[in-house]
Amino acid sequence: MAERAGPQVYSIAAHRGFADALVAGLIPRYAQDDVGLARLTLLLPSRRAERIVTEAFIRLSGGGMLLPRMAVVGDLDLDETLGPLLDPLGAGSAIPPAADPTRRWLRLAQLLKAELGEDAPKAPGLLRLAQETGRTMDRLAVEGIELGDLLQDRVAGIVGDLADHWRQATRLFATVQAHWLADLAERGEVDPPERRNLLFQFAARRWRETPPAYPVVAAGVTSASPALAALLRTIAETPRGAVILPDLDLSLDRDVWAALGTAGAPEGPDDPPFGERDAVTHPQYHLKLLLNRMGVNRDEVQPWHRAGLAAAPPERSRAISNLFLPPAASAGWVDLPAAQRRLSGVRLMQSAHPGEEAQAIAILIRQALEQPERRVALITPDRGLAGRVIAQLKRWGIAADDTAGRPLPQTSAGRALLLLAEVAAEAAAPVPLLALLQHPLVRAGEGRRDWLERVRALDLELRGPRPAPGLPPLHAAIDKLAKRADGEDIRSWWCEVETVLTPLLDWAEEVPLADALDLLCAGGEALCGDALWSGADGRALAAFIEDLREGARAIGTVIGPRDLPAVLRDAMDRVAVRPPWGGHPRVAIYGLLEARMSRADLVICAGLTEGSWPASPSPEALLPPAVLRALGVPGAEFRIGLSAHDLAGALGAPEVVLSHALRDEGGPVIPSRFVMRVEAMLGELADQHREVEAVALARQIDRATPAPAYPQPKPMPSAQQRDVPLAVTAIDRLRGDPYQFYAQAILGLRSLDALDAEPTAAWKGTVVHRVLERWHKSEGGAGELLALASEELAAMQAHPLVRHLWWPRLSKALEWIDAEVRAAAAQGRTVAVSEKTGEMTFMDVKVHGRADRIDRLPDGALAVVDYKTGAPPTPRMVEEGFALQLGVIGLIARDGGFAGVTGEPERFEYWSLGKSKAKTSETGFGYATEPILEDKKKSGIPREQFLEKIEGFLADAIRRWIKGDEPFTARLNPDLGGYNDYDQLMRLDEWQARGEASQMEGGQMEGGQ
Repeated sequence: MAERAGPQVYSIAAHRGFADALVAGLIPRYAQDDVGLARLTLLLPSRRAERIVTEAFIRLSGGGMLLPRMAVVGDLDLDETLGPLLDPLGAGSAIPPAADPTRRWLRLAQLLKAELGEDAPKAPGLLRLAQETGRTMDRLAVEGIELGDLLQDRVAGIVGDLADHWRQATRLFATVQAHWLADLAERGEVDPPERRNLLFQFAARRWRETPPAYPVVAAGVTSASPALAALLRTIAETPRGAVILPDLDLSLDRDVWAALGTAGAPEGPDDPPFGERDAVTHPQYHLKLLLNRMGVNRDEVQPWHRAGLAAAPPERSRAISNLFLPPAASAGWVDLPAAQRRLSGVRLMQSAHPGEEAQAIAILIRQALEQPERRVALITPDRGLAGRVIAQLKRWGIAADDTAGRPLPQTSAGRALLLLAEVAAEAAAPVPLLALLQHPLVRAGEGRRDWLERVRALDLELRGPRPAPGLPPLHAAIDKLAKRADGEDIRSWWCEVETVLTPLLDWAEEVPLADALDLLCAGGEALCGDALWSGADGRALAAFIEDLREGARAIGTVIGPRDLPAVLRDAMDRVAVRPPWGGHPRVAIYGLLEARMSRADLVICAGLTEGSWPASPSPEALLPPAVLRALGVPGAEFRIGLSAHDLAGALGAPEVVLSHALRDEGGPVIPSRFVMRVEAMLGELADQHREVEAVALARQIDRATPAPAYPQPKPMPSAQQRDVPLAVTAIDRLRGDPYQFYAQAILGLRSLDALDAEPTAAWKGTVVHRVLERWHKSEGGAGELLALASEELAAMQAHPLVRHLWWPRLSKALEWIDAEVRAAAAQGRTVAVSEKTGEMTFMDVKVHGRADRIDRLPDGALAVVDYKTGAPPTPRMVEEGFALQLGVIGLIARDGGFAGVTGEPERFEYWSLGKSKAKTSETGFGYATEPILEDKKKSGIPREQFLEKIEGFLADAIRRWIKGDEPFTARLNPDLGGYNDYDQLMRLDEWQARGEASQMEGGQMEGGQ
């Protein structure tokens, strides 16, 4: 490569493959003797780029060689340190140290809280705002903008014209930054971006005065910060130095290049650095900005005439250039010949949803790996999609690593710490508590099986509505378990758990964040041991905790326990845990940052939807866009241009697949504007670029031979299995849906309540029955009923929210019951028994049940009362034989099945605690009704026939299912609601619609008698 006067700036075209082409040119240029290449200093944008270039040297070395010295100079989107490169120049003593980012984050939150006062958000929101404020400060520092620049007349005028909330936000930002800069000055520190700028300036000045003895090359650096641009200009002018840019389009027409806008080089001194019409979303815009700040004309940039191992056809670069033309220039697509519009080797793949997209991508990767030495790269900003692809590849034993890493909260160690914080925040609520105790790291190894057995027992005991906060309800649950099993064993286990929980629950309203972290770490180590800190995620968690604890202790940050999980989750989301080496050597899965400079034979760009690639622009929290533009800071849309450049670089691979789905988990999505551009430029050629085979295979790969249609279940147990006693509450199931009776009474299956479940009717009924039982047996006086109800609710360990929401309705209904019972007593009606169990033998079958209440009327007859927390069964249901409980209790009473109760039942009453629609209750809640056909009622059973009809329904049920051989048909009466505990067991969704369709075709519907 011939040397020439002027800055040595080169560009590697997109189709050449940056890393391999770079190395292919560096080796012959600098490896003049055995150690010549080792004297070269290579500046790269990121740690990932350093790894990629190292791999390229290994591929192209042809044997052993001494690698050049590599140093990372950072990128706009990366939080990397500069590295040890510049310290040997003497910068270490001349430039102040950098402030700790975590300490700054916490201190900014403290300053914001002081400025906002009572208007300050809670801790999670405040710390998010502090993070955004720090990010804005860094952007200003990268651009070399100082606090005084905010006070310029031009900027102040813009602020004065803004809405009031923007003026206040700008004032808040300036005030907080001024306080922070004062803190820095007091400690003799600077912000990391400022220190990086000072290092760049120091190196540029030193190398201009005394050129380096050995060559320095900057490769792949696209950050356009002024300080870095000045350093790159200096490097380009050093002897044998060079700046090598990725994908700078040297063939772009001059008019199009000019149409990109001013890009930091305004025509007049009073013009803003970025014009309103600048094409900041163009993939070449940030490179034009860099060249302008370097003071280099595009005509001075030379093409790099080396190609990599995975180079694409040269015409690809021309097609990529045409693809990203600005709006006005893209109108010329209609006149382009097909050869300049065709993206040979590029395919478009459209999937229905992310699951299908991941499966199709996995198939493409699997097919590519069948060819020896063929490398595949998946590039996507969607980490969820990347995870799906990794999971799909496992079906073929292909282990792929996501080099972008996983957020720390999604790892085992991170999740364990967050669960500890949630247990503390929610006062040991069942969901986080049980999730913590069952976490894979807790008691891993020997003894875990016994541990899980006890956790599962506690899980079953805590099912239902959330108990009250704290340890007392858990003590009550353990006491119940101890009575049913090995009490000493379960108590010993709980003592061990309680030792861990007590410090987490014994917190003040606010505690120092450092102390909170100490408690969480102690609890984690007690449960998980060293496993919490082992592995890549454990080491990342340990570093995160140590950094946050040190910063919190220095600042004195305090936090409430309820805010702790959200604060930790937000902070941990910024920590990526990258997998260790060990994945498939020819498969790489990258994020956008990690993919820069990488190359493969097949590149799959996936997740190409709006909001993902490109990501939605996120404006700064405090400074308005107009102010940033006036200061010379690229707007939020600038990131779209970077995303476009990432895609342009990926399109340079020999074979490319552009993939997107039509919807995500939330609903339909819009394809990326980049995909739409490809479609528009290809025009009638688009159909020739479709990837349909992989999508078709994805839809078929899991499609097995259809299983036979699942029939409507009709189990036929033996006569011995059918011979079971009948509970009065189960008879309705037997007649309404025999399968549910079969599952409950014969198979002995019970549905489980969910954890933190909404209070069910059964749960409320248990409370009401217990209250009324105690009241009736104590012959309580006026007002005692409500006191008993309060006691029972407390004894149920119900969560305070549940109690307070239900109490107003319950108390009003109980007041009505109290008034009704006393009014009846005044007329000679007395309570004979309440909550009394009884039984009878009917057709050689034991029938048993519990009577809520049986009253004795003045004439000696009986009144059977059934309490309902909601609406009682309708008279029509009783008339048709689907609500027999009230009547069967009457039959048992007539048969003398309740001790101390004799007489003929004549009244059959439902007492509901629901809202009184007929306004018969003075409290508004509570009413009584009978399913008796009388007066103006149109349904029900005549009083004199009531027991006879109920007896007939009971005899029919016993004759058909208990003593007979009729199948226990599922959903025998499909229009009858009320029971759905066993719908999944009967696989209802697999046959119900089909069965109903066939019944409609036959013009009839099966029904019960």
